[in-house]
Amino acid sequence: MSGASPDSDERLAGLAGLRDRLRRLYHGTSPAAFRFQVAAVIVDMAIIAFFIATPVLQETRTFLWVDYTVAALVAADLVARLLASNDMLRLMKQPTSWVDVFVLVTLLFPTALANLGFLRILRLWTLSRSGALWRHFPSGTVREWRDASHAVINLVTFLLVVTGFVYTFFFRAGAGFAGYVDALYFTVTTVTTTGFGDLVLPGVAGELTSIVTMLIGISLFVRLAKAIFRPHKVYFPCPQCGLQRHEPDAVHCKACGHLLNIPDEGQ
Repeated sequence: MSGASPDSDERLAGLAGLRDRLRRLYHGTSPAAFRFQVAAVIVDMAIIAFFIATPVLQETRTFLWVDYTVAALVAADLVARLLASNDMLRLMKQPTSWVDVFVLVTLLFPTALANLGFLRILRLWTLSRSGALWRHFPSGTVREWRDASHAVINLVTFLLVVTGFVYTFFFRAGAGFAGYVDALYFTVTTVTTTGFGDLVLPGVAGELTSIVTMLIGISLFVRLAKAIFRPHKVYFPCPQCGLQRHEPDAVHCKACGHLLNIPDEGQ
C-alpha cells in the first residue's frame, strides 16, 4: 500500500504551520506582528551599526565572536523570510536577497573576504527597500516622505560604502578609528566637491576613485533635492491601474481616469 508515512505527514504539517506563523509575523498587521517587525528593525539597525564600526573593531579579540553571531542572525532572517514567502524563487531573484546572501558570505569568511567587508553596509539599502519601515505608518504622516527617505538612505549608504572602500584600499596603514575618520572626511569632501586637498588618494586608482565618487555623489544629491522639493503627493493605489501617487485633491486617476476616493489627511 503506497502513500506517505505518518511521520512524513507530520513533518509536512509542521513545516506548513511554521511557514504560516512566519508569514503572519513578517507580513501581518496584528499587535504581535507589529512587535516582531519593530524588533526585527531594531536588530537590523544594530547589525548595521556593527558593520559601520567593523574597521575599528576588527582588531579586537571579540570581533570574530560578534561576526559569527551576526552571521547567524542574518542567516536566520534570510531563511525565515524565504519560508514566509509565497514564492521563494521570486524572492531569491530580487537584488535585496542577493545583497543579503553576499553579506552572509562575507560574515562567514571574515578573514578571506576582509577586503569586501565594506560592502556589508548595503544591508542598510535592503532594509529601506523591505517595506518594514513604512508598513505601519498612516498615509498622512511618514509615508509621504518615503521617496525622500529612500534618497537619504541611498546617499548615506553610498557615503559609507565609499568610506569603507577608501579605508580598505588607501588608508588602512592608519588602522583604527583615525584611519576610518580620514576616509570618511575624504569621502564627504569629495562628494560635496569641496576638495580641500589636505587628503588625496595616490596614483591613477586614487584619481579614478575620486572621479567616480564625485559623479555618483552629485547625482544622489540631485535626486535627494528633487524628492524633497517636488510637489506634494499622497500614496493611494488606484483600484483600476494601480498607480500609487496622486495629487491630494485628485478626483480621477491621471493614468486611467478611474474615480478615486482619497481620504482627507487625518482620517
